[in-house]
Amino acid sequence: MGAGNKEQLLQSKMAEIRRYLIRLGAGSADAEDIVQDTVYKALLYVDGIDGHKFSAWLYKVAINSYYDLCRRQARFRYSEEIHDYEAPESELPESILLRQEQRVLIEKILGRMNPANRQLILLKYELEFSYKQIAALLGVTEGTVKASLYRARQQFQHIYGGEAE
Repeated sequence: MGAGNKEQLLQSKMAEIRRYLIRLGAGSADAEDIVQDTVYKALLYVDGIDGHKFSAWLYKVAINSYYDLCRRQARFRYSEEIHDYEAPESELPESILLRQEQRVLIEKILGRMNPANRQLILLKYELEFSYKQIAALLGVTEGTVKASLYRARQQFQHIYGGEAE
C-alpha cells in the first residue's frame, strides 16, 4: 500500500475513529484533538507503517491517546452524546419510541462499564470487528479477546439486570 492509498484510508477512517472515541467516552472536543494528533502521527510515520495494519495502527494510536488523556485528567467519563436515529416514515411511532428507549438504556449500561470492557463491546458489536481484528488492534491473542469479551458481556448483563429491577 503506497503513501497515497494510506492518505485516502486515513481520511476515510478519521470520522469513524472520532465517533468511536465519543462512544468510548471522549467529549467532542477531546475526540477531535485526538483525531488531529493521530493524523499528525500517521503523516509522520506513514512510510514505516505496514499497509495491511494501517487501519489497526490508527485505532491503536487514537485509543492510546484517549487513555493517556484520561490518565492526565484523572478521569474516565462517559459522554452522554446520543446521536439521533433517523427512522423510516413507515415505522410506527411506538416502535421508534421503544428503540430510542432501548438505546438510552444501552448507553446508560455502557457508561457504567469499566472502560476496557466498554471498548471490547463497542469494537465487537458496534464496529463489528472480528476477533482477529480486535486481537490485532489490541496486540493480544484471539483467545484473550474471546475470554475478555465473555467477561465484558457478563458485566453488561450484570448491570442490565440491575437496571431492569
